[in-house]
Amino acid sequence: MEKANEHSNGVDQQLQEIREQFIHELSTNFHLYGINESVGRLYGTLLFENDTLTLDEMSRRLGMSKTSMSTGIRQLVDANMARKVWKKGVRKDLYIGEEDWYASFIAIFSKKWRQGIENNKKASVQMEKRLLALQKETPEQAEVIASDLKKIAHAKAYYDWLDRFIDFLESGEIFEHLEK
Repeated sequence: MEKANEHSNGVDQQLQEIREQFIHELSTNFHLYGINESVGRLYGTLLFENDTLTLDEMSRRLGMSKTSMSTGIRQLVDANMARKVWKKGVRKDLYIGEEDWYASFIAIFSKKWRQGIENNKKASVQMEKRLLALQKETPEQAEVIASDLKKIAHAKAYYDWLDRFIDFLESGEIFEHLEK
């Protein structure tokens, strides 16, 4: 019996080491999502947990402050990488990791790119207005200004394409062409 427990403990330790290595590798690439490595470790911890965790439990497991856990879990929830769950009789907030990495990627990608597109569209409209006003004031620069206006029109078409691409991702239609 004692030998069986030793074997089980050895396997448990190996399993934990394998998980920790995977979590480490996973978390080092979280910067690609605009999320820091410690939040990546939090996600990995949630991913391999077979039950919900409270902020206190997360804090103990990762050796980080409860405030850091709160900030991190908020980032993960915003990125569709974790969600809050309810259990009868439990008063503390409980969280679980989301396993649909495709949905998480689409949520993060879409949010970041839509923000960038919106900013660039606003800048394009402003620049276009200024160039049109300048074109009236300085007809001798008409050729240069027309060239710049053409570049802005090209940029606006690109931003419209990006918007449609994001719609394609968010609708799930991409999976009709590129299966999971």
